[in-house]
Amino acid sequence: MKRIIYLVLFLTITSANAQENLNYQKPSSEILDLVDVKVAPSVLIDESKEFMILRYRDSYKTIAELSEVELRLGGLRINPKTNIGSRTNYYNDLKIIYLNRGNTNPKSVSGLPENPRLTNFKWSPDQKKIAFTHTSQSGVEIWVLDLKKAMVTKLTEARVNANLNNVINWFEDSESLLVKMISEEKKELIDTKNSIPTGPTISVNEGSKAQNRTYQDLLKNKNDEYNFEQLTLSDLYKVSLKGDQKKWLPAGMYDDVSFSPDGKFIMLTTIEKPFSYLVPYSRFPSKSTIYSSTGEMIETVLEVPLIEELPKGFMATRTGRRNLEWRADKPANLIFTEALDGGDPENKVDFRDEVFELSPPFNGNPKSILKTINRLYTINWANDNTAVAMDYWWNSRNIKTYVFNPSDASREVKIISDRNYQDKYSDPGNFVHKRNKFGNYILALEGKNAFLIGDGYSEKGQYPFVDKLNLSTEKTERLYQSNYEEKIEDIQDYDPANNKLLVRIESKTEYPNYYFRNVKKNELQQLTSFENPFKSIQNVHKEVIKYKREDGLELSGTLYLPVGYDVNKKEKMPMILWAYPEEFKDKASASQNTQNPNEFTYPYWASPIYWVTKGYVVLDDASFPIIGEGETEPNDSFRKQLVSNAKAAIDAVDELGYIDRNKVAVGGHSYGAFMVANLLSHSDLFAAGIARSGAYNRTLTPFGFQSEERSYWDAPEVYYKMSPFMHADKMKTPLLLIHGEADNNSGTYPMQSERYFNALKGLGANVRLVIFPKESHGYRAKESILHMLWEQDQWLEKYVKNRKME
Repeated sequence: MKRIIYLVLFLTITSANAQENLNYQKPSSEILDLVDVKVAPSVLIDESKEFMILRYRDSYKTIAELSEVELRLGGLRINPKTNIGSRTNYYNDLKIIYLNRGNTNPKSVSGLPENPRLTNFKWSPDQKKIAFTHTSQSGVEIWVLDLKKAMVTKLTEARVNANLNNVINWFEDSESLLVKMISEEKKELIDTKNSIPTGPTISVNEGSKAQNRTYQDLLKNKNDEYNFEQLTLSDLYKVSLKGDQKKWLPAGMYDDVSFSPDGKFIMLTTIEKPFSYLVPYSRFPSKSTIYSSTGEMIETVLEVPLIEELPKGFMATRTGRRNLEWRADKPANLIFTEALDGGDPENKVDFRDEVFELSPPFNGNPKSILKTINRLYTINWANDNTAVAMDYWWNSRNIKTYVFNPSDASREVKIISDRNYQDKYSDPGNFVHKRNKFGNYILALEGKNAFLIGDGYSEKGQYPFVDKLNLSTEKTERLYQSNYEEKIEDIQDYDPANNKLLVRIESKTEYPNYYFRNVKKNELQQLTSFENPFKSIQNVHKEVIKYKREDGLELSGTLYLPVGYDVNKKEKMPMILWAYPEEFKDKASASQNTQNPNEFTYPYWASPIYWVTKGYVVLDDASFPIIGEGETEPNDSFRKQLVSNAKAAIDAVDELGYIDRNKVAVGGHSYGAFMVANLLSHSDLFAAGIARSGAYNRTLTPFGFQSEERSYWDAPEVYYKMSPFMHADKMKTPLLLIHGEADNNSGTYPMQSERYFNALKGLGANVRLVIFPKESHGYRAKESILHMLWEQDQWLEKYVKNRKME
C-alpha cells in the first residue's frame, strides 16, 4: 500500500489504495510530558542594567495559526490580511524586573491588549520606553511600554505595514516614531488561484551566466509581481507618543530605515524594479537616499541594479558600493565597502575590499580609510583614532583582525589576529561594546585597552573568560575566567567601569538563570529564578565521550543513558545516534571538542533526548567532520568519512558496554537527513533511520549546496556519489522520511522527499513518508510536532527496539 501520509484533521479517504486514514496523533505520556511545558521567558536588558524585561511566549504555534492565509512572494511569506510575516513568532506576556531596587520579583505589565501577539520590540533612544507591534485579527498596531510605570499604551490602529520588517524607528527625542503604514495607494490584490491568465510566463537569457542557488517562494508571474508591490508599498508616518500622526513621506517600497547616530538624517532604502523570478527580493534593484529628519531629500547615495548574475564562489560579491551604513561613533558619516577584485574570488589581488567614508552633505568624494586582504566582515568603531576591523575568506576558513586609524589611512594597519575561524581553541573572543551618546554601540575602551569575552573552549573543557587587550602592544591580561567544573557560566556582558559581569549560569539539572558577578569581590547576585520544567529527566546520566576515527581523528558526542539506567549492571540497550555533518579544511580544527556535559538538558522539538524516557541510549551531536585539506575538497571523500564517523561512534558506545549494536538507529534533520540516507545506502551499521526535511538528489541543486561551491558540471562525480537518490537500489534499511509541505529552505523543497520515496518504493525498500501540511523547514505547530514524535516513536519501537534479526 502506498504509504504517503497527508496529515489533515478529519481526513476523508476516497481511495482504498492511496493514503493512510490517520489524524494527528500524540506520543506516549513519557514523551508528551516533556513537550507540554511552559518555557522560560526571553530577556531584554537596558545598558544601565536598570530594567530586565521578560518576554513570554507559547512553545508552539497551532495548525490553525499556520493555516491562516499566506502569500509567498519574492522570498517573503506574508499574511495579506494582517500585513505581517505569516511565520512571525509572537510574545503574549511581558513582565519587568527592576534590577536596582533590590527586588527581583517580576512585575506584570498592565494594559496589554487582549490575546497579545507582540513582536518588533525597539528601545527608545533614552531607553525609558520600548515600542512594539501587536497583531490583532485585522492588522498590526503600534504600542509603547513605559518601563518605569510598567504600563503599555496603544499608539495606532491596525494600519501598520510590517511585511518588510524594520517597522518602527524612533526619532532622537524619544517622543516620536517613524512608522511604515499601509499605503493609501495600495490596490486590491489579485486572486492568483482563480484569476484567468492573459499569457505565458517567459524568462530569457542571452548568454550571461546566472548561477544561483535553488531559492524558494520566488515570484512566478506578473500577478505575483503586482501583489508583491502592493504588499510592500508603505507610506511613512511620524507618530508622536501623544497619538498625533502626520504623513512623513508618500508611497514607496521602503525596506531599510536607518537614522544617523545624531538623529538629523535618515537613510531610506527602497525596492525598485525590475523584479526577478530567479532571486529573492533582497537581490532586487534598490535605491538608498538620505533625507533630513524633517523629510527633505538630501542625496541619493546608492543605486543597486538587479543582482541575478555573480561570479562563481561563496566569496563572490557585486561591484560598486555595498554594506552602506552609518558610522557608529560619528554624528552622521556613512561607511561603505567596494570590491577591489571585481567581486570575483578567482582574481588574484593583494586586497579584496576597500572601505570608504562619506561625510555630509553626502555628495563629495568619499575618503578611503582601509583595505582588507579578505572580504570585510565587520568594523568595531571606537573614536577618531581607533577602530578594529575583521575580514574573512571562506575557502581557507581564515579570519583576520585589524587595528587601524580611521582618520589617517597613511598610518600603519596592524593585524592583531590571523587564524582559522573553525579553530575554537584559539578563539580570542568577541570585543566588548558600550552604548555611546548617540545610542550606538562602540568599543568599550580604557585608554588603549579593549576587552574581549571568550567562550573558553580548550582540550581540558570550557572555561569562559574576559581578557583585557592593549591594542598598541597586543599584550593580553586575563581579568576573569570561570572555573566551574559542573556548571557553565555564559558571560553575556562586561562593564569595565564597574568591573561587573552579566552572566547566565546553568548545569545539567539547573535551568539557565541570570546573575550579576562582581569580579573584584567574586560575588554573585541572582536576578532570575527560572525553574527546570523537565524534572522527569533531570537525573539522567549525561557525559561527553571522546573517541577516535579509524584514521586517528579525535571525535566526540554527548551521551545520555536511559532514565533509571544502572551503570554497574550495563544492560544492553537500543541506541539513537543523532548528528549533522560539518566541513573542515584541517584535521586540527575538526578534532576539537566544543560540547559541554554541563549544558542544561533541554529536549526541544527536534531533539532525540525524549527517548531516554523509553529505554534508549542517545548519542546526540556526534562529531561528523568531513575534511578536505589543501587542494582537496571535503566532499571528495564524503561517503567514506561519513561511514567512518558513524562506525567510530557506535564502536565507542559499544565498548562502554551500554548498547546492543544490532539495535542502533540514526537520525538527522536537513543536511543531517542527507547524512542518514547516505549512511543507510552505504553501510550496514544501522537498524533504521529517521530523515527529516532533507535533500537527496544533488542534481536538483546544480549550482552548489551546503558548503559545496562547485557546480554539478564542475564535479559531476561528486554530485553523483553524494546523492542517495542515485543509489536508491542499495537501500536495505527501514527509513522514515518526514518533510514539511511548505519547506522554504534552499534546496530542501518537498519534492526531494517525494521523489526519493517514489524511487525507494519502486525498488522495494521499507520506507514511510510523512508530509506535514503548512510546515516549513522547521516544524512549528504543536499538532505537527506531537505527531512527528509519535511517528518516530512508532518507527523506533518497531524497527529498532523490537528488531527481528534474520
